[in-house]
Amino acid sequence: MNHQTGDPESRSIMFMSAEAWGLFLVACLMLNLAPGPDLIFILSRTLGHGRKIGFAASLGVCSGALVHVMAAALGVSAILATSATAFMIVKYVGAGYLVWLGAKALFSRESVLPTEAKPKKQLSAWVAYRQGVLIDVLNPKVALFFLAFLPQFIPHDGTLNGHQIFLDTVLLGAIVIGVGLVIEAGFIMLAAPLGTYLRNNKTVALWLDRAFGGLLVSLGAKLALTD
Repeated sequence: MNHQTGDPESRSIMFMSAEAWGLFLVACLMLNLAPGPDLIFILSRTLGHGRKIGFAASLGVCSGALVHVMAAALGVSAILATSATAFMIVKYVGAGYLVWLGAKALFSRESVLPTEAKPKKQLSAWVAYRQGVLIDVLNPKVALFFLAFLPQFIPHDGTLNGHQIFLDTVLLGAIVIGVGLVIEAGFIMLAAPLGTYLRNNKTVALWLDRAFGGLLVSLGAKLALTD
């Protein structure tokens, strides 16, 4: 990336060219629009329990992503990139959690969507938040993504000290997460009315649960097979 010359501070990401910032923001947009475990989880919680729970799930996912950003900034994520054992442990735990969540929906005899005839206990915002955090934290691919993606926009010519590199990494990661929050909010607002409609269509709702459950199980299996 092109940066202005000068003292170390002037060569931080704050002085990236407009073209570099444009490339970064477009990359953030495309990466957050790509379907994955996070988005599927948020949609399933929104359809099943409404906007409030959907936003709680989104905040949980973003909190988990922030953990990875801080780990990348501190260099901890490098352990996952260099240690096969550490990567495998996190990978299998994360894959198992996805499969467990998916199996609950896939083999449930009733839809998670409440009906007028038989209301279902509302999922708490805290539980949805906690599940979102775990789904993201236990995905080593997210850790490796931040470790590989963020440094591409930070100068590596020796002009920055460790403190500035840490701050730049955290700032870029926060922007990625912020873009994700906006995109997820859009999906939540679109999905919530559909959840209301499905409450009066028990059969459709049940098969939708099966579909989301199957997606989570397949994503868990895919994660388990990641090298």
